[in-house]
Amino acid sequence: MAGNSQRRGRRLTSKASAPKGSGGKNKDSLTGRGRTLPADERPWHKGYSGTEKLPQRTAWKQDKERRVAAEEGRAPKIGQPGSKDTTWGKGGGRGVPVGRGATGGRGGKPTTRSGPRVSPGRKSNPSKDTPELLVGRNPVLEALRAQVPATALYTAQGIDVDERTKEIIRTAADRGIANLEISRAELDRMTGGVLHQGVGLQVPPFAYQPFEDMVAASLEQQAPLLVALDGVTDPRNLGAVIRSAAAFGAQGVFVPERRAAGITATAWRTSAGAAARVPVAQVTNLTRSLKACRDAGFMVVGLDADGDTDLYDLEAAVGPLVVVVGSEGRGLSRLVGETCDLTVSIPMISEVESLNASVAAAVALAEVARRRSVEL
Repeated sequence: MAGNSQRRGRRLTSKASAPKGSGGKNKDSLTGRGRTLPADERPWHKGYSGTEKLPQRTAWKQDKERRVAAEEGRAPKIGQPGSKDTTWGKGGGRGVPVGRGATGGRGGKPTTRSGPRVSPGRKSNPSKDTPELLVGRNPVLEALRAQVPATALYTAQGIDVDERTKEIIRTAADRGIANLEISRAELDRMTGGVLHQGVGLQVPPFAYQPFEDMVAASLEQQAPLLVALDGVTDPRNLGAVIRSAAAFGAQGVFVPERRAAGITATAWRTSAGAAARVPVAQVTNLTRSLKACRDAGFMVVGLDADGDTDLYDLEAAVGPLVVVVGSEGRGLSRLVGETCDLTVSIPMISEVESLNASVAAAVALAEVARRRSVEL
């Protein structure tokens, strides 16, 4: 009928029904989520053994399992927190797509995530060439003071401004680094829940020092001292050792490339920025590198609970020295132990079997520094 196109209430859409099937509406639900994380990587599981802060409920589960196991006279079935690196890639990779397939949100928009892996998702192999986000006021300030290359400074809105924060903002501005003010929730997301104190500094991947250059520079000092780590996998231990090395005058730290922690944001933070002042080298073969140090005139000393020499009787501490620290669990490997000129034990009064790797390193380096202050 003429004029129907102008009548009120006319149909503006097709009468055809929707096609059968999802039609792409629910296609995200069909995308794989990747493998299921093992128990020791799930922060909410009693078997969690990750390196990040232990959630309160997980700690409660582990305590409960200990009590039940004690009543039943068996070993508790729990994890060993801090024994497994659960950060996003040991090389410091960031910006990896997470969530459902290659898109992390609705509308196919890619989502990026940085920081520790705190929820299940697709396992990633991030590139070692992606930027790293340093967090914490001391690490960020030390990195800026040491002229570490940086691309952006992130500050949380409403941050409590103290002297360190003022210096961070002023130094970043003087160097022409963009200061991006974001919400605290966004900074929490970027760091994966790691304590950031309201600041984050985006830097290129950590620049490791060539091993040969580090040895040569150390020999130019009055009291050459290097620290080697044998299979230390916890980045917090690595950061703590670097901090102790800086405090007691070591000229460098070197670690194996494989099966060992590298400089990640966690290591940066634990070192309180000392990683910006102490050269760190990665070596392909630790045993070969220790032999190279011996050929260069260093005395190689390994820390071992069953060592032949008491730390307080270490007369070689005043000469060129390499202190080798073993892994958190098994200590020095067989080949590394055989390469050492001598093994040293730390005398202890109590029944404690051994010290944490970073604590043992700090005790040994403090004794070396004490002896050198007297002799040199």
